[in-house]
Amino acid sequence: MVENVHSTSRALDPRSAWSGLSQAERNAAYDNNAAVKNSAALIAERNEASSRVRGTLKSHLDLAYGQRANNKIDLYPAARPEAPCLVFLHGGYWQRNSRELFAMLVEGIAAHGWSVAIPGYSLAPEVSLTDIVAEVPRALDWLAANGATYGVAGPVVLSGWSAGAHLVAMALNHPGVHAGLAISGVYELAPIRDTGLNDALKLTDAEIAALSPLRLPVTPKRLDIAYGTNELPALICDSINLHDKRAAAKAPGKLIPVDGADHFTILEALRRPDGVLVGAVHRLLD
Repeated sequence: MVENVHSTSRALDPRSAWSGLSQAERNAAYDNNAAVKNSAALIAERNEASSRVRGTLKSHLDLAYGQRANNKIDLYPAARPEAPCLVFLHGGYWQRNSRELFAMLVEGIAAHGWSVAIPGYSLAPEVSLTDIVAEVPRALDWLAANGATYGVAGPVVLSGWSAGAHLVAMALNHPGVHAGLAISGVYELAPIRDTGLNDALKLTDAEIAALSPLRLPVTPKRLDIAYGTNELPALICDSINLHDKRAAAKAPGKLIPVDGADHFTILEALRRPDGVLVGAVHRLLD
């Protein structure tokens, strides 16, 4: 039950005693690769599958939506231009990965007649997190203005994983977004500054205040928030806390614990046509 996850995850949250943790313990609180022992194999399989999918599905690739090198978007149009479109934002703690490595997610939702768009975005340390957050609305603006040219003209559901889930929460208020699905995200940035992740991000006080969804007014659109029950406690707690904050503001959205999933295997729930997160995406248009 979700109630049990609430109490358990809060009890395990290392940030409850953050000031007493060593640097190594703080780093470990957000180190998904180390927490998932077979993460390297899972990542390698994901990348291989994405290379195959990106090379075989009907697509329009590497379309520029901005001036920076990573300001490109890949479109996978459905048979009907008016079909709904899932826009997916990749993860990597705002400093790793690229859109090409997540093409394997197209097959799950495309099997139900949806289009998929996967924007890239610039990475730290080349740009700040403020710059990264600002790029997502630009990609959505471009899609609204140009998507129909490439056969993508239906309502948009915005989704993302890990850092991409944070970007979903930040861009939910975009006028082109109907609803959102945030998967395994970080929604409070202050602890990140105390880890090795900040070597590239160099977060400022102003950024932590302006870019932490848990500190911001609630966007009243529907946002479902998913996490794996085997994820790091810090990420579970952020997911629960953001859902609770939105529920207190009477904003629509479900909390979706994916039983047995870790930070990497949770993507299978969006990759398989029968995955629980594919079903969640469908329900966002109800």
